[in-house]
Amino acid sequence: MRIFDTKVQEIKYMVLMELAWQTWRENDAFMVFNEIADEIVTKDAPPMSCCIYKDRAIVAERIRIALGGKKDDPNIIQVIDIACDECPVAGHVVTDLCRGCVAHRCSDACKLGAITFDDDQIAHIDKEKCVECGKCAELCPYSAITNFKRPCERACKVDAIHMAKDGVAMIDSEKCISCGACVYQCPFGATLDVSSITDVIKTIMASEDNRKFKVYAVVAPAIASQFTYAKTGQIITAIKEVGFYGVEEAALGADFVAYNEAEELQERELMTSSCCPAFVEYIKTKFPEMEKYISENLSPMAETGKLLKKYDPDCKVVFIGPCTAKKAEIRDPKVGQYIDYVLTFEELQALIDSKDIEVEQLPETDLSTASPFGRNFARSGGVAEAVTEAVKERLGDAVKVDPVVCDGIEECRVALLKASKGVLKNNFIEGMVCDGGCIGGAACLTHVDKANRKKIEDYGISAKIKEIQSAVENANNR
Repeated sequence: MRIFDTKVQEIKYMVLMELAWQTWRENDAFMVFNEIADEIVTKDAPPMSCCIYKDRAIVAERIRIALGGKKDDPNIIQVIDIACDECPVAGHVVTDLCRGCVAHRCSDACKLGAITFDDDQIAHIDKEKCVECGKCAELCPYSAITNFKRPCERACKVDAIHMAKDGVAMIDSEKCISCGACVYQCPFGATLDVSSITDVIKTIMASEDNRKFKVYAVVAPAIASQFTYAKTGQIITAIKEVGFYGVEEAALGADFVAYNEAEELQERELMTSSCCPAFVEYIKTKFPEMEKYISENLSPMAETGKLLKKYDPDCKVVFIGPCTAKKAEIRDPKVGQYIDYVLTFEELQALIDSKDIEVEQLPETDLSTASPFGRNFARSGGVAEAVTEAVKERLGDAVKVDPVVCDGIEECRVALLKASKGVLKNNFIEGMVCDGGCIGGAACLTHVDKANRKKIEDYGISAKIKEIQSAVENANNR
C-alpha cells in the first residue's frame, strides 16, 4: 500500500529512515554518507536529476537538513540550492500563443523597452529590463503573455519566498510562518523542514530504556487520519516499541485549551485561537494590531507537555504531528520548557521503519484520555465547536460564542482584515492556516481532505470520555 502522496515525500522518508537506522547504531551520519547515498541513489536506476553525482550531492544536503539544517539559516524551512534549479524563469513570459501580430500593443504598453520581436514578429521579454508590471499581458489580444510563478511561490500565501539572481529560492525569515506549504508543493523537494530525528533517537538511547528518565510521545489527533495501512491503536503501540515510555493525546491538551478559553472569552470582546502556531505567527507578522486579541492559552501541544512535566519534571517530551510550524513554536521559551522536540508524521514513519517494526502485526493500544471535542481540533471547525461546548459546560448561557471558522490562510486573512477594521460581527476567530485544518498539514502522509475529515470525526465519536470538563478533571486528579 502506498503510504505517501508524492515521490518527493518518499525520497525524504528514505533519507530520514537510513539516517535513523545509522543513528541507532551510533554511526556518524557523514562518516557513513556513502552507505546512505548508495541506498537512496542506486546505480542501476535512472538519475533523478542530470546525473548520479548531483543526486548524491542532494542527498548530502538532505542529510545536513535532517541533522538540524544550516547553522547560519534561522528558518525552520530551508532550501537545498542545488536542487532548486529546474524551474523555468519566473515572471511574465511569452507563450506559443503569440501570433506575431502587427498591432504590437504589448510593446506599446511597455515604457521600459523590455519587449522586442524576432524576424517572425514573435515577442520576447528582456528580463533585465522587465519590472513585472503586467501591462503587456493586459493588452495582448491573444492572452499570449502569462505571469508564471514557481510552485513554491504559489504555495506561499505570505510572500515569504522570492527568487535570487541565480534563480534559487530565498525564504524571508521575517515573513515566513513555517507552515511548510512550499515543502509539500515543491516538485523537486528543494524546500525542506529541519529535523530533530537524530536528537530524539539519542535521547531515547540516553534514557537507558526509560530508567534514567522517561521519554513521552504526545501525538496530535490528526494521527487518526494518517497511516492508512494500520489501525491507529497499532501506530500507538509502534511508538512505544520505538522506545517511548508512554504516549499521550494532544487532544487532552486541546480539552484544556477549550476549557480555559471558555473562561477567557468571558472577559474579552474578541479573541482568536492560539492552537495553530502558523496562524499566530501570521497575526504577528501581517496584523500586528490584532496581536492583543490572541488567546493567552498555550497550544494543545504545550498544554499536554505541561501536564506531563507537572507530574514528572525530569521527563522528556516529543510532540508528533502533521505540522512543520510546531518546530518553530518550541523555540518560544514559554513552549520549549514543556516540549523538548517535535517530529512530523513523515519522521515518525521513518523512525518506526528504522527499527524494523511490523506495525500490522502489533496489538492495539487504546488512548482514552480526551473528549470528542479535543480530538476534533484536528479538523477545521473543531476548535470553535470545542470552545462553544466548553462555554456551555462551564458557563451555561452567561456567554454567547459567535465564532467564525477560517479554513485556510485566505479565510484567515479576510477575517483578520474585517476585525482590524472593526466590522467583524463575530467574537471568536478560529484560525487554521492549512486547508482543512491539521489534517491538511504539510507533513501529513496523505492529504485527502474529505476522507481525513471523516476519519477524525469517527475518532472523536470513539472517545470514551464525552465531556470536556470530565477530561480536564480526570487529568487533574491523576
